[in-house]
Amino acid sequence: MAATIYGVRSFFLLAAIVILLSGRSGGATAATRGYIKYKDPKAAVEERVEDLLTRMTLPEKLGQMCQVDRFNFSFYPPATRHEIFTKYLIGSVLSNPYDTGANPSKRVVEANTMQKLSLSTRLGIPLLYAIDAVHGHNTFINATIFPHNVGLGATRDPDLVKKIGAITALEVRATGIAQAFAPCVAVCRDPRWGRCYESYSEDPKVVTMMTESIMEGLQGNAPYVADFKTKLAGCAKHFVGDGGTVGGINENNTVADNATLFGIHMPPFEIAVKKGIASIMASYSSLNGVKMHANRAMITDYLKNTLKFQGFVISDWLGIDRITTPPRANYTYSIEASINAGIDMVMVPFQYIEFLEGLTKLVNGGYIPMSRIDDAVRRVLRVKFSIGLFENPLAEETLVAEFGSEAHREVAREAVRKSMVLLKNGKTNVDKVIPLQRNVKKIVVAGAHANNMGWQCGGFTLTWQGFNGTGENIGRNKAMQLPTGKTRGTTILEAIMKTVDHTTEVVYVEEPNQDTSKLHADAAYTIVVVGEAPYAETQGDSTTLSIAAPGPDTIRHTCGSGMKCIVVLVTGRPLVIESYLDTIDALVVAWLPGTEGQGITDVLFGDHPFTGTLPRTWMKSVTQLPMNVGDKNYDPLFPFGYGIKT
Repeated sequence: MAATIYGVRSFFLLAAIVILLSGRSGGATAATRGYIKYKDPKAAVEERVEDLLTRMTLPEKLGQMCQVDRFNFSFYPPATRHEIFTKYLIGSVLSNPYDTGANPSKRVVEANTMQKLSLSTRLGIPLLYAIDAVHGHNTFINATIFPHNVGLGATRDPDLVKKIGAITALEVRATGIAQAFAPCVAVCRDPRWGRCYESYSEDPKVVTMMTESIMEGLQGNAPYVADFKTKLAGCAKHFVGDGGTVGGINENNTVADNATLFGIHMPPFEIAVKKGIASIMASYSSLNGVKMHANRAMITDYLKNTLKFQGFVISDWLGIDRITTPPRANYTYSIEASINAGIDMVMVPFQYIEFLEGLTKLVNGGYIPMSRIDDAVRRVLRVKFSIGLFENPLAEETLVAEFGSEAHREVAREAVRKSMVLLKNGKTNVDKVIPLQRNVKKIVVAGAHANNMGWQCGGFTLTWQGFNGTGENIGRNKAMQLPTGKTRGTTILEAIMKTVDHTTEVVYVEEPNQDTSKLHADAAYTIVVVGEAPYAETQGDSTTLSIAAPGPDTIRHTCGSGMKCIVVLVTGRPLVIESYLDTIDALVVAWLPGTEGQGITDVLFGDHPFTGTLPRTWMKSVTQLPMNVGDKNYDPLFPFGYGIKT
């Protein structure tokens, strides 16, 4: 009997040791060796999310709520850079608008390197890599750069915008990036705002139409992402009312009653939510005095609870810091207020350790409930599962071959010509100037904007504030530049020279003087290209909306001299031009067309008709602003929707 009892005891002791050792190895328990639901692609997304959420520690959860700048990884010492993902468990990175000049092939390799570090962690949650791609993959040299949104609004062509979204998604995915901070769905109600060119229109119907189309191009028809290899996660921005700030001042306060808020500024977000937008970015601005990054009533109560938004809400760059005045005056409060308001992922470019420490203390102290943390992480995971990131975490390297392709540039060229708006064509009804003759003896092209790739692309191109010139020497890596050192594309001058007859003499005068008209009196006509220099955000706020110098002198020295004068405006918004109209024979708005200047000559010389119409009201003077279609005292120079057809 004693031997029998000893044998039974030995059996159970041995079994216990096996189980214990198996548990330590991480491979034998039912939870670790057996079926793991969150890793099953056949399981429902919500079931996978909940299964993974129950397995996560607090540090793992908080890491998913933090997005840091890629520069942290690129410039950290090799011995410690892996800690961003393996120690701090960061769930997302972004490339800022100065992260430019990279070779797509090299960027894919780096993206996959970061991803492999994320996958090496205990739970293997993949990294989400995001970038601003607001008019094409705009921080990469030789990407296809499309017209900014204001120009696309002039096309009134949702099918074209859908194509642009698809091309943008493909070129972004070609560089190993899975999310774009686009589309901007602001309804700009005052062109003095420095971000007005990011808005499709002053009319919420146009903005809503374009929002739906660009989303289908970026994400596909299915919720979140239909085909992760060629599509990406979108981000509607900036929630909500940033286009209606007082005085058009960036990041200012929007004063809006319910009719204005829900009738003008909210509809584009409502369609974005309905179509399954992956994320929504909060605005720097305030709504009726409440900072949007701390506005629980709008983010949680309306966006999440009323509209049933299922994706995640992300902060803007250092957005939570700006809850206080001055920024970071009380960083602990900023963290608490933003997370409790409903921000799910915080863009903390560099000081992420401080953020994570502060957030951890607030959760452990009970100031931020665990239910709020779980809601935030649940939303981030839902997007990662829904876009296929768990099944396809590594970027597809073969897409690089399609980056900036001729087929993509043809779509951009189509967008340029369809965005062009003809405001004046001849000084009388019988004195038409456009289409221009191409087989004349001589023409003059005047103005610095005619031969400046950076100026015709505008802000958010290669760098945050845009660039001046060809793009030469921008970025640390020159491998993406053509042998000439120029950003790939066609300036307006180059397009004119390609379009006119080979016997036509084209004289370019960058800055005309009082003698220019006399020196070239034998020219058949002059094409004057003037407008705005590049800008972005607050740097673009303007109280005058005047043509940038020396543009006014360029017009004075070339128009009104007896020679036919065609003025092409390169601008992100309406400018004050009424005083010049009498001396101008034809007036064309090219907006900010991007890299494909040939689209401008397509319509100037009659190869395609002018079809674009104003997406914005064109004021007579800034004293009328804000002035939008439907206003009681509506007295524009050119009304919303105006555009001469040819």
